[in-house]
Amino acid sequence: MKNKVLSLIVASLLVVGSLAGCGGSAGGASSAASKSSAAGSSAAASSAAGSSAAASGKTFTVGFDKDFPPYGFVADNGDFTGFDIDLAKEAAKRMGMEFKAQPIDWDAKDMELNSGSIDCIWNGFTINGREDKYTWSKPYVNNSQVFVVRKDSGIKKFEDLKGKIVSVQTDSSAQEALNDEKNASVKKSLKEVVTCKEYNTAFMDLQSGAIDAIAMDVGVAKYQITTRKADFVVLDGSIADEQYGIGFKLGNTELKDKVEAALTEMVKDGTFATISKKYFNDDIGIFK
Repeated sequence: MKNKVLSLIVASLLVVGSLAGCGGSAGGASSAASKSSAAGSSAAASSAAGSSAAASGKTFTVGFDKDFPPYGFVADNGDFTGFDIDLAKEAAKRMGMEFKAQPIDWDAKDMELNSGSIDCIWNGFTINGREDKYTWSKPYVNNSQVFVVRKDSGIKKFEDLKGKIVSVQTDSSAQEALNDEKNASVKKSLKEVVTCKEYNTAFMDLQSGAIDAIAMDVGVAKYQITTRKADFVVLDGSIADEQYGIGFKLGNTELKDKVEAALTEMVKDGTFATISKKYFNDDIGIFK
């Protein structure tokens, strides 16, 4: 009896071993599927938790372009920082909410906002021409769209851009300004208008001579010129004058009102001016 039992045990072990050896792939797939399922469940739970936090108003998620200094960028230590980031972080604190800086592709900002993955767009965001697309805060900064060129390029005025290559960021205010009818003659005189994902690339192209000029926000232009310590200059005049605001999903007046209340406090107690001077050496705020 013991021998029969022993034989059965050995046979069973051989079958199991055979299955493990021949079916390793299937077993691995099963294991991978289990891990994938577990990971999916974990991700779903995390997503649900995030959605729940956002729905309950505990998290203030701000969408921004991380390559748009001084309004939003990555610091040397890897943290997200900038004028708008600091303002938003302070606003979140005063609203009793957890702040989250969410870098986004600028040309995907509407999708991010409408999907609910961000609560607002706060990053040198121009109101003019977009008035009906978002629920806007009151304007807090004046801005203009200008041309930046190399100092030794021989380009001194708009007319000198004739036959030149100009770069603009995709879906930016500069791109919209160049497409505006009032700037039709300027655009028509150009050899080509090319687009870039972010301005760091544009400045490298300008430095190398791949392009002749960049159309962009004046505040960003001056910051780039100062920090790069390069021989770039801003041409006199502008192709558009505008104002920055905070863009919320259309109809989200509740959150807009909370943020405006926080900004009002920051202006009154001098915090807004302090943050502004940190990046511009001046109080550039116009929020009232």
